[in-house]
Formats: sequence, C-alpha cells, structure tokens
Amino acid sequence: MSKFPKTVLTILAHPDDAEAYCGGTLKLLRDRGYRIVISTMTAGGMGGIGLSEDETAKVRKEEAREAASVIGAEYYCFNRRDGYLFDNEKIRIETTNLIRKVKAGIVFTHLPFDYHSDHRTAANIAEIASMFATLPNAPCAEKPLDITPLLYHVTPLGYSDQLGNRPPDPSFFVNITGAIATKAEMLSHHKSQIELMRLMHRVDDFFGEMKKQNMKLGNMIGVKYAEAFWQHFGGGFQKDLLIQTELQDFIKTLKALK
Repeated sequence: MSKFPKTVLTILAHPDDAEAYCGGTLKLLRDRGYRIVISTMTAGGMGGIGLSEDETAKVRKEEAREAASVIGAEYYCFNRRDGYLFDNEKIRIETTNLIRKVKAGIVFTHLPFDYHSDHRTAANIAEIASMFATLPNAPCAEKPLDITPLLYHVTPLGYSDQLGNRPPDPSFFVNITGAIATKAEMLSHHKSQIELMRLMHRVDDFFGEMKKQNMKLGNMIGVKYAEAFWQHFGGGFQKDLLIQTELQDFIKTLKALK
C-alpha cells in the first residue's frame, strides 16, 4: 500500500489549465481510485471578451466546476486577480492549508519557467506550500500531513519556456490516447476561451490546438496522444516514482527510447 494519500491536487493558475495540461492523466488516476481536486489561483477574469472582469470570473469558475465534474473532481478557486498573481505570505498559507485539508499525496503545478507569469508564480507557491505541508510550525489551521506530497510539473503551452526555447526533457510521458475523449469533453466546457485564444494567441481552434499539442508529445514517444511531466526531485521532496508506478502501462521516457 502506498504511503501517500490517494488524493491528487492541481495547483494551477487559471480555469482550463488542468484540463489542457494534465486532464488525460487526471482521468487515468481517477480510474485508479484517486480523489481529484482541481484548484486555480485565479478565476481567469482577464480571459473574457465582451464581459466585465467580474462577469468573466463568474463564468469561468462555473465552466471549471462543470469541467471537473466530468471526472468527478472537486473544484476550488483561491480568487486572486488574473494577471496580477503575486507570491506572498497569505497565499502560501492558504495553499498549504488546502494541501493539508484535502490530504494531497500528489500535487500538479506549472513549470517554474513556464511562458506565463501567473503560471511561474503559481509554481513557486505550490512548491513552498507542498514543502511546508508537513511542518508543524507552519502557521496553518489544518494539521500537518504525515508525508510531503510528491510534486509534478505540467507541460507549458507550445512546449517551450518563457523565451520560446525547448525545455529540458520531461521526466516521463503519459500515453493518454485512451483518455483523449474525456480530456476533450472537459475542455469543451471552457467555451469562454474560444474567442480569447483567437485574439491573444491567434489560435482559431482552441480545443484543436490543445489536441495538436498532445499529438506532438505523443509523436515524441510513438503514441497518438500524450502528456508530459517533470517530477520535482529537489531538496525537501520525496523521490518515490508514484505516478510512474501507478500508471506504468501508460508511461514512457525519452531516455528509454534512445
């Protein structure tokens, strides 16, 4: 039996990030009995066309709840302002409290060199909050966890860092070919982002573009669709290969293919 609680918590910046970057893997873990909790630092209030910031935030949180429900996941929003996410003491404590409250064994967050500033900030918050989840002196209302959650980073949009360069090779890929339909269904609830992606990224088909990214990642390991992850092996974190073991039939690495 695993020593880690069977709860997966995403700590990402915006509604639709979980679905876009790890939705297929969340579905596979859900199928193996994991509780899935999707949290976002912001409600994505800047991501609206024709609606006010408050109206957009309300719409996007409802879209996120609907998307999460596809795999029976819970949704939580920290309600910080989209585009103005800052790392500070208050958000670190709130995040550590949530990690403890849901008893997370696995945490997903962005890469620290992701293209979006909010993503990079969320990654920093998630890292320290996960590390402090077991420390009794952390000023939190919830009781400390027995073991530090495992921390995994998701793939950035376009598979590039903030300067447009290719990132280091991922720790592993997950073959999500059998979960792509569920991932597409989850993404389909984020209808508000279709026009936003057309304006901001010149992407005419938001959902198709996400699918193309999964096809690109899949091509790297010889499958149809894949998601990629970097496991955080830095000081303070456990080195257990939990996802790699749980989803071993779906796991491939570039190293093994070379």
